[in-house]
Amino acid sequence: MTADPHRLQAQGLRLAHGRQAVIDGLDLSLPPGRVTAIVGPNGCGKSTLLAGLARLHAPAGGAVLLDGQDIQRLPARTLARRLALLPQEASAPEGLTVGDLIRFGRQPHQGWLRQWSADDQRAVSEALAAADLEALAERPLEALSGGQRQRAWIAMTIAQQTPLLLLDEPTSALDLGHQLEVFELVRRLAEAGRTLALVLHDLPSACRYADHLVAMRDGRIIAQGPPAEVVTRELVRALYDVECTLLSDPATGTPVLTDLRRVRAPHYA
Repeated sequence: MTADPHRLQAQGLRLAHGRQAVIDGLDLSLPPGRVTAIVGPNGCGKSTLLAGLARLHAPAGGAVLLDGQDIQRLPARTLARRLALLPQEASAPEGLTVGDLIRFGRQPHQGWLRQWSADDQRAVSEALAAADLEALAERPLEALSGGQRQRAWIAMTIAQQTPLLLLDEPTSALDLGHQLEVFELVRRLAEAGRTLALVLHDLPSACRYADHLVAMRDGRIIAQGPPAEVVTRELVRALYDVECTLLSDPATGTPVLTDLRRVRAPHYA
């Protein structure tokens, strides 16, 4: 299924925990139909930002706009049909199968007067195919590998049929092979027209698989744009206190980090 791109923006966004501002005055626009990776050190506000974009964290100031509309004013079901979030720690009841989980993605489309339909079944079938899980539809989630399980969760958001997908650390705790499964699925979704934003810890993977990079430190954006344009030695040092040598991947033109070494350096003012 090809999705029509929608635009998600933050304008002057302020997000706080109690009286402590985590993000203050942040402006951001996700490029429609592209993969955006949000990177930065632990505690810089990446997951808080994603929660704010998904209306899980109410703003203390500013606004999040979806196609020009403040998401705080949208009915919950309307928002759930346009934007899906996969949180960092997703859990499901024991014994649930892959197919059961994916069917949960159709809940925003259900109601008292609209029960399960052929459209719902088609959406589930398309999600299984997109995530390459058709042969595993009846398998319990606990019987899957880590990469398969994560693809099943992403397939649930695919079945929701939203043009926007927000994924919080979708490859955390996965080995290299399973990470590749997830990143390849993300790229296929973008090629089908969906807009995706991923919180990632792995800067090299963000450079390779994202079209747009948002680099955060201390609750603010210090650089954003195509990885090949914004990733520099100075940026890596400012984000992680790490010195490196930057090369260019001959196949993709994306930045490759080598000769990494930990340092202490002044941060951006």
